[in-house]
Amino acid sequence: MYVCMCHAVTEAQVKQQIDEGAQTPREIAKGCKAGTDCGSCVRRIQALLGEHGARPCPTARLAARLGLAEPEQPAVRAA
Repeated sequence: MYVCMCHAVTEAQVKQQIDEGAQTPREIAKGCKAGTDCGSCVRRIQALLGEHGARPCPTARLAARLGLAEPEQPAVRAA
C-alpha cells in the first residue's frame, strides 16, 4: 500500500527506513522523500513510527489525536 502518493513510497519502504534506524518523520523523509511534498502522508508515517517504538511526533496533542501514548515529561527538580 502507498503511504506517499507524491513520491510513490510504499508502507514497506517506510518500514525499511525504520528498520534501518529512522526515528522521526524527518529521517524518513531523508531516506525516501515521503512527507516532503504535500504532507498528507505525515500522519501515517508518524503512526508507523509509533508502531515500531519510535517517538512518532513532537507534541502530546498530536499524539493523543493519533491514539498514541503521551511523551514522558521530564521531572522538575526543586531549586
